[in-house]
Amino acid sequence: MAEGNGLLNRHRDFNPYRGFESLPLLTFSPTLRRGAFSFFTMSDERTIRLIINHRKALFEYEVIQRFEAGIVLTGTEVKSLRAGKVNMADAYATFLSRTSDELWLIGLHISPYDFGNRENHDPIRKRKLLLKAHELHRLRDAIEEKGLSVVPLKMYFSGPYVKVELGLVRGKKLYDKRAATKEREQRREMQRGQNE
Repeated sequence: MAEGNGLLNRHRDFNPYRGFESLPLLTFSPTLRRGAFSFFTMSDERTIRLIINHRKALFEYEVIQRFEAGIVLTGTEVKSLRAGKVNMADAYATFLSRTSDELWLIGLHISPYDFGNRENHDPIRKRKLLLKAHELHRLRDAIEEKGLSVVPLKMYFSGPYVKVELGLVRGKKLYDKRAATKEREQRREMQRGQNE
């Protein structure tokens, strides 16, 4: 029994595999387990979309070092973040005990999802942050020995993942805040003068 349409089979240019040229190539990846294949992609760049920027933290604190961390979320939390329903005004990161090597984000308010069911999340629950071991040790040393704090500076989507930019910070004195305000006002006046 002939496959396909008999008229096409009789045509001399008939190719039963036509149309498969646009599929991605299968390539063997030695990093995967034996016999596994992965799809070859041309670019691994992720698009970054800002969710929230904590501008008050930049006014209140002097940022010494920045870290990018992943965060453990539930499905309804991610949907609320896509809608932009988040508040990080009172959020900070800390280790829950001296022996624990897990950094937790406390005080971050993600509103319950509007169309969620009874399984909706608690808006101010503690959320685990995902960092490399050497970054966790550096943060622990800075918190315990130097008396610094860790606060979230911004939250954004990096491709499909939610990332948090953490800042290792020291509190500004009142005169530092006044100097920052004065410098910002002088910059605005200079820009107004150039635009006129």
